[in-house]
Amino acid sequence: MNEKVTYTPIGIIHSPFTDIKDMPIQPSSAASAQGSAVILDDYREGLADLDGFSHVILLYHLHGVDRVDLTVEPFLDQTRHGVFATRAPTRPNPIGLSVVKLTAIRDGVLYLENVDTLDGSPLLDVKPYVPEFDQPDHVRTGWLARAAEKVKGTKSDGRFRD
Repeated sequence: MNEKVTYTPIGIIHSPFTDIKDMPIQPSSAASAQGSAVILDDYREGLADLDGFSHVILLYHLHGVDRVDLTVEPFLDQTRHGVFATRAPTRPNPIGLSVVKLTAIRDGVLYLENVDTLDGSPLLDVKPYVPEFDQPDHVRTGWLARAAEKVKGTKSDGRFRD
């Protein structure tokens, strides 16, 4: 199967992070920040009723990534792991996912907290976060179980850029 898939961004994510180095590694990081997502005019009608949700899932293109690594040394470990067992950005399809707090929607702009994305990230989709759908019981976290306490204080160090 070598089918090419193409997506059209529905908006742009804005954040204070203009360089991959020193960005937060996840929305739960202490370094995460306020930001926004500007939805393009053609897609704003799709925002109807989203304001009733406290959190949203952002799917976006990792536009600062220009290589693929099938094994990586993630930020929270000193051992190489398969990229699919990590949240590393150097993936075959550089798609990012963040669960962020939605504080307001005005004139097609989502106002957000806990943003961990590079400024200018093309937004591919927005989905409401629903604990009954998105928070399964009896979760195992593999190798990350040893590093969970490091998440809030760890920042990107630029290791995934050329």
